[in-house]
Amino acid sequence: MFGIWGHTHAAALSYYGLHAQQHRGQEGAGVVVNDGEELKLHKGLGLVNDVFKHADFQEFTGKAAIAHIRYSKHGDKNRAVDSVEPLLFHSRSTSIAIADSGNIVNGEKLREELEDNGSILQSATDSELLAHLIKRSRKKSNETAIIEALQQLKGAYTFLIMDQAHMYVANDPHGIRPLSLGRLGEAYVVASETSAFDIVGATFEREVLPGELLVISDEGLKSIRFAMREQRRLCAMEYVYFSRPDSDLNQVNVHASRKRMGMELAKEAPVEADVVTGVPDSSISAAIGYAEQIGLPYEMGIIKNRYIGRTFIQPSQELREQGVKLKLSPVRGIVDGKRVVMIDDSIVRGTTSKHIVRLLKEAGAKEVHVRIASPAIQNPCYYGIDMSTREELIAPNNSLKEIAELIEADSIEYLSVEGMKQAIVREKSIHQGICHACMTGEYPVPISEK
Repeated sequence: MFGIWGHTHAAALSYYGLHAQQHRGQEGAGVVVNDGEELKLHKGLGLVNDVFKHADFQEFTGKAAIAHIRYSKHGDKNRAVDSVEPLLFHSRSTSIAIADSGNIVNGEKLREELEDNGSILQSATDSELLAHLIKRSRKKSNETAIIEALQQLKGAYTFLIMDQAHMYVANDPHGIRPLSLGRLGEAYVVASETSAFDIVGATFEREVLPGELLVISDEGLKSIRFAMREQRRLCAMEYVYFSRPDSDLNQVNVHASRKRMGMELAKEAPVEADVVTGVPDSSISAAIGYAEQIGLPYEMGIIKNRYIGRTFIQPSQELREQGVKLKLSPVRGIVDGKRVVMIDDSIVRGTTSKHIVRLLKEAGAKEVHVRIASPAIQNPCYYGIDMSTREELIAPNNSLKEIAELIEADSIEYLSVEGMKQAIVREKSIHQGICHACMTGEYPVPISEK
């Protein structure tokens, strides 16, 4: 997500902010711009460049905007443009635009209550759910209605909400999804990743705190606590895979944390080999750390076609497999005749890993030892990352030996949970901590809330 308040080029800057975060989703994008009187929407299916290639930003004027990239969650089969956010709602007195990231685990229960009271929902989005809860509130102001609505939600979420006079920024009580605040001159900027600030020339101010609602207007910024702050549980997969290496999450650089994961992995799972290589792009940092720690050369044994998107966030397994075939190629001159340590950030279903191992062996690698720079994925994610059902996951249904056989590797080892924490968490306090429910089954928000 990306939001900006107080800049004459709000829509164009939102485009650049989304472009910097294209890796977070590939199915659609949209922006709502605010000129103080009217909220105007532009959205569509596809990549950011495709959606905005015909947009005339000189006509799409306004001092504020919120923008969003669509990444469908597990079980969300709606690929229609209607589900692309931000969603824009009109009533007699005002208009309101909403974008979100994450997942509301008590969403079905709330939808049933709304429908029983006469509401008709057009999508499965959490943004539409929140809009109905806000409208159902009897509070006089949008601010108090938003607070009342947020207090009914359970799960992992960040929201950007905008009316003609305000932009509201909310983070769930555990801070499971990332969200940061920045400044660009006199303007306020909000983004899921700090890399977006660098692209638009903004400076990082601080994280949006768990349980915090920011109210941004022409009068400035106001912070409200809408829920008691819980122990921080920032999603571990943001560090492992999802975020850009140049982003900082909870004041921890993603590249540095991935390199430390690789170093911890080398301590825990060394192997006799000739060369270390990483699966581009998110595994390269960990591969450098592994090679540095174990004393082996790091080489570019696999190259990536830069014109292919991320395969993990493709909406179907068939598309993921096709994407891998187009995306990755082995470097024969590097791996031929060598014992290769292949570092990957994670392994979910195993089909991608199997294809990469085959590529390396077809290119002449004598042995391929797979090392995963994160703990084994044992459970589905209910907080907004498409992590399949437990039955589809390779780790909970197979031993290490069986996984190695399935992906045709000579061996496989994972980083431990403690090793991952050592690489990411700087100190033990309420401000620090990660959600590793997909690895351990320890869900910070009980899934019984579903």
